[in-house]
Amino acid sequence: MLALDTKIFVAGHRGMVGSAIVRQLEASGHTNIITRTRSELDLTNQQAVVDFFQAEKIEQVYLAAAKVGGIVANNTYPADFIYENLMIQCNMIHSAHLANIQQLLFLGSSCIYPKLAEQPMKEAALLTGTLEETNEPYAVAKIAGIKLCESYNRQYARDYRSVMPTNLYGAHDNFHPENSHVIPALLRRFHEAKLNGDKEVIAWGSGKPMREFLYVDDMADASIHVMNLDKSTYDENTEPMLSHINVGTGVDCTIRTLVETVAKVIGFTGEVKFDPSKPDGAPRKLMNVERLKSLGWEHSISLGEGLTLSYQWFVNNQDKFRG
Repeated sequence: MLALDTKIFVAGHRGMVGSAIVRQLEASGHTNIITRTRSELDLTNQQAVVDFFQAEKIEQVYLAAAKVGGIVANNTYPADFIYENLMIQCNMIHSAHLANIQQLLFLGSSCIYPKLAEQPMKEAALLTGTLEETNEPYAVAKIAGIKLCESYNRQYARDYRSVMPTNLYGAHDNFHPENSHVIPALLRRFHEAKLNGDKEVIAWGSGKPMREFLYVDDMADASIHVMNLDKSTYDENTEPMLSHINVGTGVDCTIRTLVETVAKVIGFTGEVKFDPSKPDGAPRKLMNVERLKSLGWEHSISLGEGLTLSYQWFVNNQDKFRG
């Protein structure tokens, strides 16, 4: 059992996942959680990160810091995405090792898998095919993060683990009108349509593609669960060079079902239409979560419940997303 005064550093504590991890650690009674804003600690600055770890005597690290964005951002700034994420990961993992920190959890992304990976996507699909072109630089950085953890484990007997989440949503998500992901974009669009008294909302595509969504509090719970698994249990259920763990629900739904559920949650009573001239994207993206289930964790928040919680958070914080 992890002592409640264990000194834990959560990198990226202002982001959606990092903030959820901090909330759950605090709710569990942890009293020694260390955080730093970007202005206080630039994770792309190697010496600054080395100095921080040497001074703070951290015992456990959650690496939830990353440069993230949607398709447009990834296509527009590919150099920024690969450079900043590689630098953050290299500095954090190497500096943790230099400071003799034994436990670290790296948070990746489902985009690490090949574009045409067999569905549902198993951990073993990693590096078996070509990546999706639109976010290849980001995906390559995340793959490098997994391999950094594995390499320090193999060479220095560290206990650095990796989790790969499916599509996440929830409190502290990005609801910006131009560059948000599908759930926050839909929540905002239907909310505004309801306020404006619009008679219809048009959603992109046919509505047929299948997608999997995980509420961020479930992701935080899974991260803490994986971090604190007994090492022998973790090692028995993973492989030295295939050690990452998928995190998701193992259940997907059509975009049509998602859109209709969002409309219901918000109370939009107009008509919902789909524009099949707009792109659908991949027909299906579902994670195989059998490895995580075998380690004793399953999601607990349904899509309807999670959407309701997300909408409540958006309504309470929408002043942040004007524009």
